[in-house]
Amino acid sequence: MPTVNVKRDLLFKALGKTYTDDEFQKLCFAFGLELDEVTSEQQMIAKEQGIEQTQGASDEILYKIDIPANRYDLLCLEGLATGLLVFLEKIPIPFYKAVKPKNVQRIEMKKACLQVRGHIVAAVLRNVTITQSAYDNFIDLQDKLHQNIGRKRSLVSIGTHDLDTIEGPFTYDAKPPKDIRFKPLNQDKEYTGEEIMDLYAHHAQLKQYLPIIKDSPVYPIIYDKNGVVLSLPPIINGDHSKITLNTKNIFIECTATDLTKAKIAVDTIVCAFSEYCSSKYEVEIVEVIYPDNKKFDSPDLKYRVEKISSKRATNYVGINQSPEQVAKLLTKMSLKTEVKDGDELHVQVSPTRHDIIHACDIYEDVAIGYGYNNIKKTIPKTPCIGKEFPLNKLTDQLRETMANAGFTEALTFSLCSREDIADKLGHDIKHVPAVHISNPKTLEFQVGRTTLLPGLLKTIVANRKMPLPMKLFEISDVILRDPKAEVGARNERRLCVVYYNKMARFEFVHGVLDRIMHILEVPWHSNKDNKGYHLRPLEDPTFFPHRCGEIVAYGNVIGKIGTLHPDVLTKFGLTIPCTSLEINIEPFL
Repeated sequence: MPTVNVKRDLLFKALGKTYTDDEFQKLCFAFGLELDEVTSEQQMIAKEQGIEQTQGASDEILYKIDIPANRYDLLCLEGLATGLLVFLEKIPIPFYKAVKPKNVQRIEMKKACLQVRGHIVAAVLRNVTITQSAYDNFIDLQDKLHQNIGRKRSLVSIGTHDLDTIEGPFTYDAKPPKDIRFKPLNQDKEYTGEEIMDLYAHHAQLKQYLPIIKDSPVYPIIYDKNGVVLSLPPIINGDHSKITLNTKNIFIECTATDLTKAKIAVDTIVCAFSEYCSSKYEVEIVEVIYPDNKKFDSPDLKYRVEKISSKRATNYVGINQSPEQVAKLLTKMSLKTEVKDGDELHVQVSPTRHDIIHACDIYEDVAIGYGYNNIKKTIPKTPCIGKEFPLNKLTDQLRETMANAGFTEALTFSLCSREDIADKLGHDIKHVPAVHISNPKTLEFQVGRTTLLPGLLKTIVANRKMPLPMKLFEISDVILRDPKAEVGARNERRLCVVYYNKMARFEFVHGVLDRIMHILEVPWHSNKDNKGYHLRPLEDPTFFPHRCGEIVAYGNVIGKIGTLHPDVLTKFGLTIPCTSLEINIEPFL
């Protein structure tokens, strides 16, 4: 969940009212937000870097507010203040308008861009008047969008420029790094594309974005009619077109690998800061031309109408409200709503509300507008009594038994390498019923584990400095390939025990097995009939020859017990004997 820092006094000025911290916290909660912290720049620096670094830092009070990840329109003071004022019914819902002038600005994308960042959108804000705080909010919103919807600029990168310092039409191209040369933002000389990569290789903020294009044969570049470079997305803007407090016309370009996210980013910026234009909430269109001569206007700032049932909305939320009351609640949430044909509501979704995808998103806003604390708690109409899943209950009982026996529980990864369940245990991977990951990111997570033993052995390796003996157990699921299962695989709950000491002590683990069976009320039957449990000799490459057995309960094989083979121990990096036991506990339910 992103957090936005807003200056308290500026926010209260925008809201037209001064609140106490508790009052504002309640307002945030009612609006679906959370006031995370009341702090200042000075306090934040002292907390992160030490009090000696706070010299010159502002002590102005800041509100750190947690914003839902899908509400990009609230990531700056302007959008937050507008949303709260509409919620408090102090102002009407703003209507955003995209206008196309006679001399429309154009930006053309060249075919080479398809190799690196294949989409671009743009917009113009005319006749803006910005203060220092508005400028800071403008830059901060760009950064928030870069980090969230832009996934650290990998999907979306935004550039803003003083339109009066450049001349259209603009070109979005991709060139070899050595052919790119311009003066980056706040630098005093020109650099080539290659030199820029070296320049920012150790930059605290920009170095993380370099890998996005560094290995590409061409770098994206935006320049104007006269060849003046606007930006090298997603790294840095040019110094020539940088925005200042005297800027009157702002050109916004957004390059991306995802066109939808690029449009959301531009819509969010222009809607939030069009309030500083002389024609409030009015944005100028830019004509975008793609390599296939496809043309479209950006931004379109389209409004759409969603039709929902008032009755269905109130049933979902659990409240009793008339269609007119529901329409009023949605209007408070910046969703202008009209009642049509009795129960039907026509909800107008503005270009700032890209989070509205489904009717359920509208129902959520009905609940927020009504107030979650005002929704009465009711007993479900269908009476049911909850209880613990039997398998989990048995698992907890066995955990307690093992802990009482002096064993320490381990919790290991469900995924492991192919070698862990095959080669290291003396088996051929072809004969192991494992579920394989089609695109594993690491060699350690290639398959679902078919046995708990490798995880416990690796746990011992990681804790070799601990005193002996080491007594570990784990009760978890293994994943087995099963053609009869609906999804081709099934889970099986198992208990695995290992005893690691200078002597194997097979009888120690056998005693643990006897205790488990006693708890489960399964008797020992030495005559090996089907009325209890017994051991049956087994030759398994994982175990020492003639020191391994199958555990048979009521005629079914439920597991194995034995002393591990020295080769297995060596492959896992262990040097002294180890005895193990592994059983399937599901048959005892």
